[in-house]
Amino acid sequence: MSVVYLILGFVLLVVGGEFLVRSSVAMSFKLNISKIVIGMTVVSFATSAPELLVSLQAALKGSPAIAINNVVGSNIANIGLVLGITAIVGAIAIDKSFYKLTWPVMMLFSIALYYFLWNDNQLVAVEGLVLFVGLIVFIIYLIKTQKSTDDLEEVDDTLAVVSNFKIGIWLLIGAAALYFGSEWLVKGATQIATSLGVSEAVIGVTMIAIGTSVPELAASVIAAAKKEKAISLGNLIGSNIFNIGSVLGLTSMIKTIPVTESLILSRDIFWMLIFAALVLVLGLLPKQHEIGKIKGFGLVLIYAVFIILVFNG
Repeated sequence: MSVVYLILGFVLLVVGGEFLVRSSVAMSFKLNISKIVIGMTVVSFATSAPELLVSLQAALKGSPAIAINNVVGSNIANIGLVLGITAIVGAIAIDKSFYKLTWPVMMLFSIALYYFLWNDNQLVAVEGLVLFVGLIVFIIYLIKTQKSTDDLEEVDDTLAVVSNFKIGIWLLIGAAALYFGSEWLVKGATQIATSLGVSEAVIGVTMIAIGTSVPELAASVIAAAKKEKAISLGNLIGSNIFNIGSVLGLTSMIKTIPVTESLILSRDIFWMLIFAALVLVLGLLPKQHEIGKIKGFGLVLIYAVFIILVFNG
C-alpha cells in the first residue's frame, strides 16, 4: 500500500504543478506583475502549503519539533535536489534582482532562524512573529517595486486572455492536487522508512522534507520545461523564504518549537546555510548568471552526500 501512495502522490503533484504554473503565468499577464514576483508569492505559497500543514498539524498534536526538521530539510532539498534537477532539465538564467534582493533576503531569513534557535534552543512566539512580519514586508516590497519587466518570449500568449474564473479554478485544482499528492507521498515514504527502522529525526529531515519539496520540484521542472525560468528560480528561493517566515513563523506563534534533536543545530542547519550560499557561488561561476546542467548535477551530488551523512549519522 505504501508504494501505491507514493505513485498516486507523484501523479497528483505533477498535475498540480502543471495547473499552478498555468494559473501563475495567466495571473502575471492579468496583474501586469513580473513572473518572478508571481513565482515568489502565489506559486511559492501554494508549494509551501504541505510544509505549513505538516508543521501546524505536528504542533497541534504536541510534536512541534517536527516543524524544524521539516523546514530545514525542505530548504536543503529545494536547492540541492529541486534546483539541481530543474537545472538539468533546462538551464536557469539568473537576473539582477536575485543578487540585489531575493538571495540576500533568503540568507537573512536563514541566518535569523539559526540565531533564534542557537540563542535558546527554541523558537518562541515573538521570534515567530518577527519572521512572519519580515515575510509580509518582503512580499509588499516585491509587489510594489517589481512590475512586469520580464522578457515574455516563449510564453503562451493564449494565457493572456484566460478568464479570472478559469484562473481561479486552475489555482484551486493545482493547490488541491499538491496538497493530497504531498500527503500521500509523505504517508508512503514514512511507512517505508519506518519499516526500515529509521529514526523520526532522520525521516523528518529526509523523507518528509523530500516529500513536501516534491510540489516545488513538480512546479519548477514544469516551469523550466515551458521556458518559464523566472518562475522556477523565483519559486524555489521564495519557497525557502516562505518556509522560514510563514511555516516556522506561524507554527511557533501557535506553540513554542523546541530543538529536541541536537544534530539540527550542529549539522543540518549548517547544510541549509551552505546550500543557500552555493546558489550565489554557482551564479558567479562560468557560465555566469546561469545554472546549467553541470552545475545542476553538482548540486544533486552534494545533496546525495548530505543524505548519506544523515543516514550514517
